[in-house]
Parts: sequence; C-alpha cells; structure tokens
Amino acid sequence: MRPRVTMAAVLREFNAPLEIEQVPLPADLPPGSALVRVTRTTLCGTDAHLWQGVLPFVGLPQVLGHEMVGEVVALGQHADRDALGRPITHGTRLVWSESVCGSCYGCTVLREPVLCADRGYGFRQRADKWPFVIGGLTQYTYVPPGAHRLVVPDAMPDTWAASAGCAVKTVLRAFANAGGVRPESTVVIQGAGPLGLVGTALARATGAGRVITIGGPANRLAIAREYGADVTISIDEVSDPDERVALVEELTEARGAELVFDFAGSPSANREGVLMCGQRGKHVVVGLAGPQAMPVPMDVVMGREIQVIGSLNGDVSDLDRSLRFLTAFRDRFDWDAMFDAPVGLSGADGAIKAMAAMTAVKAVIDPALDFEEISG
Repeated sequence: MRPRVTMAAVLREFNAPLEIEQVPLPADLPPGSALVRVTRTTLCGTDAHLWQGVLPFVGLPQVLGHEMVGEVVALGQHADRDALGRPITHGTRLVWSESVCGSCYGCTVLREPVLCADRGYGFRQRADKWPFVIGGLTQYTYVPPGAHRLVVPDAMPDTWAASAGCAVKTVLRAFANAGGVRPESTVVIQGAGPLGLVGTALARATGAGRVITIGGPANRLAIAREYGADVTISIDEVSDPDERVALVEELTEARGAELVFDFAGSPSANREGVLMCGQRGKHVVVGLAGPQAMPVPMDVVMGREIQVIGSLNGDVSDLDRSLRFLTAFRDRFDWDAMFDAPVGLSGADGAIKAMAAMTAVKAVIDPALDFEEISG
C-alpha cells in the first residue's frame, strides 16, 4: 500500500531545532513522477547555511536535504525508465537530479539543465504546500517528473550514492567547466569541506603536478592529505588572506597556480583565488561568498589574462559521471573517511548543527534507524 504521509525533520524556524512531525505525501502521482523510500541522506554545507538562515528568502516550513538515495515504492505513468533507458520498478534504487522544465532558454537553446529558469531546488519547496516534500530528511520523498533519475549500481553503498547528488557532481562539473587539468599544473583547492575534499581527490586523480588544499579544521586537512594534497594550508594557522596568497606564490616559484577552485564560499575566497592565479590562470567560482564578499581585483584579472569561470551545481550527466568516478577510484581513495556514522531522523538536528560547527565532515542520516520509534 502506498504511504500517504511521512515522518520528516522539518525546519520551521532558522537556527532552531528541527521538528520531527508528520508531513503529507501527494495523493496522486502525475506522469513521470515517483515516490521513494529514502535509504540514506548525506548533509551538505548548503543545508547548514539554509538552517542558519543565510538565505532568508527561503520559505518555511521545509524539509532540508538534497543528497539522497532511495528505493521506489510507487511510480506515476511513464516513469519506468531512467535517463539511460534502464528499467525502473518497485524496489529499484535511484538517485536523481533537481527537476527541470525542459522548455526554457537554458533547457532548450543552451541545452544546460543547470540553467533552467524553473529548476526544482529543494529550498523552493515548502512542507505545507503540494507536493510537500522533495528533500531528504524524511522517510519518503517525492521525485518530480522533471527530475532525471539514475539506477544506482548494486555494488555502490547508499552513502556514496547519496553524496553523488551534490558534493561529487558539483565538483566534476567545476573541473569540466575549467577544461580539465594539465599534468604539470598546480591546482589550488579553496575549502576542505566535502566539495574541497572531492576536489582534492579529483585533482590528484586527473594528474595535477601539485595540489594545494586550503581550509580547516585539522581533521579535514588530514583527509585532504590522504586524498592527495601535496600541501595543506590551515586557515586557523594562517588566518590572514594575504599571507595565504604569499604562501601559494612561494610554493609556485612566484608563477602562481594554473587552476584555483573556490569550494569555500568565504568572503575573501574570490579575491584570494584571483591573486593566487598565475598568468592565464583560471579561477573557478563554486562557493557563494555572500553579501560581505571582498572586491575582486579586476586589474589583476586583466593584467594576467585570468579567466573567472562560474560553475553551478550539476545535471544528470554530472551525476552519472559522479557514480562512475566514485566506483572507478574506490580502491584509491577511502571515500568513507568523509562520512560520519549514520544517525536516524531523530539525530538530524544534531547532525545539521555539527555541519554548521564543522565538527562533522559530512553527516549521514538513515531514516530507518529510528523508524519504529518515530512512526510509533
């Protein structure tokens, strides 16, 4: 029998505890849609920022979480194939992209789903309006018709598959937008959160000559070194942005880096990133610096012929490549080193606070761990 309600961890007030409560599910499934039992959700820095109210325009209440994997429990008409044409039935394990309209300029002319004018980001969905829940901090979630989905390989752990939905696909798209990595190049990774750690691994896997990872705290930088960083720079020990720029200049014999990726989103990140670039270098902006961002020295951009490249999340093609990347390098990188031990929905509030405090690298939620306790 298809569930009509779900227990979910609901954000009703910024910086307040998440509330475990019953949320309705769509009574009918439109063509192309699906209902999924969430088997694992991994939290992202964006979830912590949403909880903190960094994006105050977000409507409340809502169910956070945009990296999840789950098993199909119900399908609308014409939803029985994934993006690669593989069959989907009850019990099939899926990951999926944000929904897109398929008819706007970004979707049709540019053929870039990430630029869809009506992209279904989770923070746009209120929990008190249909379809109520498209997030991951819930037992069941709704997959909209325009969300391209992929069948998850049998051998892939749920946690890895969930993380592919944002952290991994965002990094792969950023590297693709940068045009790849030359074997002799120096790559600077700004940020040692999940994106920065995956970026460090990808820079090493694609043959960078030197990888420099900047961030904190110490436990994250230790993982960065395990993932291939030749040098790590602690923002706790080197708190002055100009000193960090000087260190990169010294490490590159005053030439600067060929590639600098902003996976940090701090107010000084883009200024630092441009100054760390060498002549004809590329600074790829992925992080959201916020309203207090330091000005970018455009004279340096012009004088060194630096390319500043924006990169936004990822689409289903990036998601597919993410699943294959995680599988291909499973013996080279200990992906599990990024993840905390799973907790149930009742632990979601503590998990998101741990992400905000950076005491967790990547928190993991398994709604089934306290299913009986919550559903009673």
